[in-house]
Amino acid sequence: MHFLGPDPSRFPPIEETDADGIIAVGGDLTPARLEHAYRRGIFPWYSEGLPILWHCPDPRFVLEPSALHVPKSLRKVMNRGTYEVRLDTAFEGVIDGCAKTRRPGQRGTWITRDMRKAYVRLHALGLAHSAEAWLDGVLVGGLYGVSLGRVFYGESMFANADDASKVAFGTLVELMRGWGVALVDCQQETAHLARFGATPWPRQKFTDALVELTAHPTRQGKWSLDDKDTA
Repeated sequence: MHFLGPDPSRFPPIEETDADGIIAVGGDLTPARLEHAYRRGIFPWYSEGLPILWHCPDPRFVLEPSALHVPKSLRKVMNRGTYEVRLDTAFEGVIDGCAKTRRPGQRGTWITRDMRKAYVRLHALGLAHSAEAWLDGVLVGGLYGVSLGRVFYGESMFANADDASKVAFGTLVELMRGWGVALVDCQQETAHLARFGATPWPRQKFTDALVELTAHPTRQGKWSLDDKDTA
C-alpha cells in the first residue's frame, strides 16, 4: 500500500491500484492535491475516523454528453418546468443534502467534515460546482462535482422529491455538452446513470482520455444557465 508524502503531485502509477480500487492512503485534501488526483483519475473516498483513501476503480463508469439519453418520462418533467434548476447558488446545501442521504449498503456517509471543507474550498476557487433543483423556493435535489478542462467529475447527488436530482443532472449535462465537455465521470456503475447513457470504460482508456481532455482550459468560476457559449 502506498502512503502519500507532502508533495501533492506525487501519486503511484494507476497500475498499482489494488483489487478494491485503492491506489494510496494518507496525504491531505488541499486543492493542489485534489486537482493532481482528479487529473489522474483518482478521487478520495473514506469514512470518518479512517485515513484518506484514494481510489481509481476499474472499470470506470463514464457518460459522454454527446451520447446523453433523457428518458421520455423525465423529458416531460423537464419540459413542464416542475423544478427550477439553478447552478452554483447553494453548493453547501447540495453537499449537505448528499451527506444526509441514506444509501443502500452504506452506514453513515463518506462526506466527512474534512471532505466537506475541501470541496467547499474548491467551490470557492471556481473548480467545484452544483446543479440544484428547487420547488417553491425550497432546495429539493441536486448534485455536485469537480470540473477540469473538458471533464466533469460527478461526486454525489440527492433528491427529496421525485426526479429532482435527475432533472438537475439532465439539465447540467445538456448545458455542458454545449460547452464542449466531453466526459462526465460517474465513478461507479448505477442503473440510474446507465439510463442516461453512461457506460463502463476500462480504467486505462479513461485515464488516457484525461491526459488530452484536462489539458484544455477549465471553465472556472461561477456557472450559470445563461452561459451558452462553448469553452
